[in-house]
Amino acid sequence: MRMIEPSWDFYRTFLAVLQHGSLSAAARELGLTQPTVGRHVDALEQAIGAELFTRSQLGLLPTEAALDLRPYAETLAATSAALLRAASGQRDNISGTVRISASEVIGIEVLPPMLAKLQRSYPDLTIELSASDAVEDLLQREADIAVRMTDPSQDALVVRRIGIIPLGFFAHRHYLEGRDSPERIADLAHHRLIGFDRQSAYIRTMMKRYPVLDSARFAFKADSGPAQLAALRAGIGIGLCQIPLGGRNTDLVRLLPEFELPLGTWVAMHENLKSSPRCRVTFDALVAGLLDYIA
Repeated sequence: MRMIEPSWDFYRTFLAVLQHGSLSAAARELGLTQPTVGRHVDALEQAIGAELFTRSQLGLLPTEAALDLRPYAETLAATSAALLRAASGQRDNISGTVRISASEVIGIEVLPPMLAKLQRSYPDLTIELSASDAVEDLLQREADIAVRMTDPSQDALVVRRIGIIPLGFFAHRHYLEGRDSPERIADLAHHRLIGFDRQSAYIRTMMKRYPVLDSARFAFKADSGPAQLAALRAGIGIGLCQIPLGGRNTDLVRLLPEFELPLGTWVAMHENLKSSPRCRVTFDALVAGLLDYIA
C-alpha cells in the first residue's frame, strides 16, 4: 500500500514541538491551538508508523525516531524560509527579504548603521539578522549572506575578503583609576581580566601564542561577546575588543598597543543569489561598510 505523504505543516509542527518540548509552547510559536498541534503530531506518527515523543516530568522527550527525523525537518524549514524570501522579492526592483548571518558582536555592534543606511536607500527591503556565533549553512540557504570570521571553504559561494579586524586590550578609565596600567603582557596577571567561559579553537590558539593568558585570573567569564563588551564598558576589568569598536568609546582606553590579534573577515553568499538585486545590493553594502569599519 502506498503511504500518504504527510503535509509539510506536520513537519513544521513536529520541529516546533521538538525545539520547545511541549505542545502548548509549540502552539504559541506557530499561532495554532494546542489540539491542532497534537493532531499534527498524531498524524505524522501514524504516517511514519513510529512514536515521536514520550511524556516525562520535563515535558515531551523525543524518541530515537524523532531524532532521526530532526535534520530533515530542519532542512525543510530552512528551504521553506528561503523559498518565501525568494518569492518576496521582484527581479526588477529592490524589495523583499534578505537574511544575514553574523557573529553576535558584528551583528549587534557593527552592522546596524550599515543596514539603516541600506534601508534608507531601499525602503522596500526587509532585513532578517541572525546574530549568532554559530555558523549558518549558506548552501542549505539557512541565510542568504554571511559575515564570517573564518575563511568560507564551501564551493558555490561568492566570497569577498574584507581583511583583518584587529583585536586589542581595552579597559574603562574608571577601572584604571588608582591602578598601574599594564606595560607588558605579563603585567596582566595582576589585573582582573574579562574572558570566555569556554575556549573556542581561536581562543586555544591565542593561549598557546601568549601562555601568560592561560594562567591569568579571569574575574568575569561569558560565552557571549556582547556580554563581555558590556562588562568592559562597566569597568569590570581588562578585555579584548575589536580595535575599531573600542576606538568609538572615549571612556575605553587602549592598553598594550603593541599587542594585536588578527581576526580575518569575509562576506559570502550563495552564487545563485548574485543575480538577485536585493541580495546583490545588500552584499555590496556590507562589503563597503565593513571596509570603512576596518579603515
